[in-house]
Amino acid sequence: PLWERLAPYQQNRLLAFLNPEVDPRATGWHIIQSKIAIGPGGLLGKGFTEGTQKRLAFLPAQHTDFIFPVVGEELGFVGVVLALGLFAALLLILLRIARRASDPFASLCVFGIGGMLFTHIVENIGMTVNLMPVTGIPLPFFSYGGSFLLAACLGVGISLRVAWESRQSGYL
Repeated sequence: PLWERLAPYQQNRLLAFLNPEVDPRATGWHIIQSKIAIGPGGLLGKGFTEGTQKRLAFLPAQHTDFIFPVVGEELGFVGVVLALGLFAALLLILLRIARRASDPFASLCVFGIGGMLFTHIVENIGMTVNLMPVTGIPLPFFSYGGSFLLAACLGVGISLRVAWESRQSGYL
């Protein structure tokens, strides 16, 4: 079946997703270190740049795919809620722009941009807290990486242009 068609590294990733302790020094390392980073963050975190998992380089890809645990460790629950609130606000604004766009094509473009950002947010946070398998999806506007950051900024810029055009034509 499908399992047999997967490459060995893909099978290992799925097994590590189900139980990271199976291979704690290889495929399970990211998830284990991610949980260790998020856990001691507490309410207010350890302080900006004071996270031990990041400073001691236990957490791999800490500035790219696994930046969310760094936020959790350094800024705590308050920082995580603030980040999620900013994401929610952005997505709600994009939804409002899409619903009030002056033409259907512009509306679909903004819905697509919002959907892309939503998918990346859910996938990245889900993989860092072991709700989804590790895939290497960046966290919008947080993860270091030029191409996706550029794509996300272009998407928001296009959405703002759609809002401006709709306002000029009297739709907003």
